[in-house]
Amino acid sequence: MTTVTSATSTTGTTTAPSYSPSSSTAAISSDFETFLKMLTVQMQNQDPLNPIESSDYAVQLATFSGVEQQVKTNDLLQSLATQMGMMGMTQFAGWVGMEARSDAPAYYDGTPVTVAPNPVTGSDQAILVAYNAAGAEVSRAAIAISADPVSWDGVTTNGATLPAGLYTFTLECYNNGSLLSTSPVETYNRITEAQGTGNGTTLVLRGGTTIGTEDVTALRDGS
Repeated sequence: MTTVTSATSTTGTTTAPSYSPSSSTAAISSDFETFLKMLTVQMQNQDPLNPIESSDYAVQLATFSGVEQQVKTNDLLQSLATQMGMMGMTQFAGWVGMEARSDAPAYYDGTPVTVAPNPVTGSDQAILVAYNAAGAEVSRAAIAISADPVSWDGVTTNGATLPAGLYTFTLECYNNGSLLSTSPVETYNRITEAQGTGNGTTLVLRGGTTIGTEDVTALRDGS
């Protein structure tokens, strides 16, 4: 595995939206009391010579009841989704400690980072470019025209060692000096935690970045 210098940094944490069934139920209860007060006022102030039909009241009550049932159904579905997310988490718990390949930023702390470039067909030169968390380019280096993993040692173009942090990478492919493409480069990151959410299982990577299980394109032993 070749050793090169290149970096890019971006944070990509994902936070599941908070949802409180109890709060929505309380809101429905409050709205129902308001609805009854409005209905009572409507009955007290109706024209005695042209009273509102009882069927109209029934329609209003049925409409509100339908909305109430829909909210309760949504609460139930949300609860079921959260439970299914927890069940899925146990399935991926065995991934903790392994290294996942994805397009997430890689955490560098002095230990070389493994990147997985994929040069396009027809290129005769490939340049691995690294960026820090602010999106600034910190290094670039020529690598072999190969899909084999490359070890990036965290050294800048000027030979300085970069500080610990998250880095991202792109690959510039050339042919006869003409740029063919610039594409993101996947990296290997150790999985430190698996979290169950209402949207499925979320994997926490070393450095704090989170990804979904569907974002993983390969796994390998993290030892």
